[in-house]
Amino acid sequence: MQKEWKIHSPNPGLQVDLSNALDVHPIISQLLINREITDIQEAKDFLSADLSGLHDPFLLKNMGKAVARIREAESENESVLVIGDYDVDGVTASVLLNNVFTQMGIKITHHIPHRMEDGYGMNEKMGEFAKEQGVGLVIAVDCGITAHREVDLINSHGIDVVILDHHETDEYLPNAVAIINPKQKGCPYPFKHLASVGLVTKLTQALLGQSESEKILDLAAIGTIADVVPLRGENRIFVKSGLPKINTTTNKGLLALLDVAKIKGKKLSPFHIGFVLGPRINAAGRMDSAQTSLDLFLSNDSDEAYDLAKALDRHNVQRQKIQAEIVDEAFEIVEQEVNFKDERVIVLGKEGWHKGVLGIVASRLADKYYRPAIVISIEDGVGIASARSINGFHLHEALSSCAEYLENFGGHAGAAGLTIKEENIDPFRALINEVARETLEVKKLLPTITIDCEIPLSSISMKLAEIIDSMQPFGEGNPPPIFCSRQITVKSHPAVLGKNTLKFWVTDGNASISVVGFGMAGFKGMVKMGKRIDLAYEIAIDDWNKAPTPQLMLKDMKVSE
Repeated sequence: MQKEWKIHSPNPGLQVDLSNALDVHPIISQLLINREITDIQEAKDFLSADLSGLHDPFLLKNMGKAVARIREAESENESVLVIGDYDVDGVTASVLLNNVFTQMGIKITHHIPHRMEDGYGMNEKMGEFAKEQGVGLVIAVDCGITAHREVDLINSHGIDVVILDHHETDEYLPNAVAIINPKQKGCPYPFKHLASVGLVTKLTQALLGQSESEKILDLAAIGTIADVVPLRGENRIFVKSGLPKINTTTNKGLLALLDVAKIKGKKLSPFHIGFVLGPRINAAGRMDSAQTSLDLFLSNDSDEAYDLAKALDRHNVQRQKIQAEIVDEAFEIVEQEVNFKDERVIVLGKEGWHKGVLGIVASRLADKYYRPAIVISIEDGVGIASARSINGFHLHEALSSCAEYLENFGGHAGAAGLTIKEENIDPFRALINEVARETLEVKKLLPTITIDCEIPLSSISMKLAEIIDSMQPFGEGNPPPIFCSRQITVKSHPAVLGKNTLKFWVTDGNASISVVGFGMAGFKGMVKMGKRIDLAYEIAIDDWNKAPTPQLMLKDMKVSE
């Protein structure tokens, strides 16, 4: 789909001020400006991402209450039940709580809901389950912020609840002893975007001190990246400090997973977490029970850990197969049934679609058609759905406007989940599209590529590539910088390599450089020897069996005007 290029306007004056104050290349200053980092101290903190920049954990509202209640459990020899979510954030947060409480001598048991049998988060069975486990305290992590009735039922058995959750909050919160969520009303914490694994890291800092919290940054980095929270502030610190710790981890499960995923010993980036480790950890919860992922990271036996890692790998292969089948089916339904003149939100529902891949299918639909997508699996007259959005359409707010047709829902601007009765799907589709017509402008239905700077091709060098690399780690909230160059000449015939990869050479008369576009063979017809084109690209380093050289990673292309 043709993209609209949105190029940031340069700010030469501010560039100079930042460059002088920070002693950095002007292009780094412009990249900071583009990310709305213009305060000198904030820019210093961003570039250093040093552990000394972590905030006092007791600035989090109710942290003191949570610590006091956990200390009481420690002194009274109470058992603690941890209820976690079935995704990477929930699993890694549960593992870290296990390790912290074990170190404190607190007996801990776990429960992770089964996606297909239990649904998301806490359910009404939790009160009886907690009572059967003989626990005095329940800690809900990565869930619980909307679990009013469930918390009341647990309380009715004389059991206290502490909630650590980063999801959007309602006006009224559950009746827990302590709720730690920087998004809740009245929380003065300066950074609002921690994942739940980040909240557990802050709890560890409060309970055991910063030196102990620094020891768990390997799993904290994995959970943070996989949950796609902004890599700014403390998240950036966790990831920048935690990524290098992954290869030297003492966690036998993580070592086994690195081995099975064939990335052991590699220099790891957020890409490896988001597209190699994360899908494997998530696969257990998508296909069966996330307990397998939890058991992997809790294992103290290398052979057992390897067997569990192989099981996750098999789940991931199964997930890929099922996902591909449903994606193809969903695309076919859209092409045959969706009228894009009237429908700005895609709402698809079908009996029997596997619930574990609905979010991925919704993402694929949103990417292909650049519209918000809601994918529903129907069973016995009830639909379970995952939703993904695009820029300019706040999903949670839209679902709130359609609450009359929903049994329940939760999420945030970009992603959400919901439950709906089958008979309400058609009126819900009509209403959410009415909301979209009022709030989602037609021009926002055209995908946009945001470009940091327009630069001449001849300015690209290894030095520039290394300067840009200093902005790592890249991810949500700090995307890889994208540049563009116009009126450049195609120097070679295009080649299609491997899985739909396009490769060719370009020149501006002064310099030549290779271009690689993964999954972009569809552009081949535009690439003709001697033709002038405009390119949008990332600058990468090609060091495959040779001395490193800069290379352009194609993001979009236009015929020069």
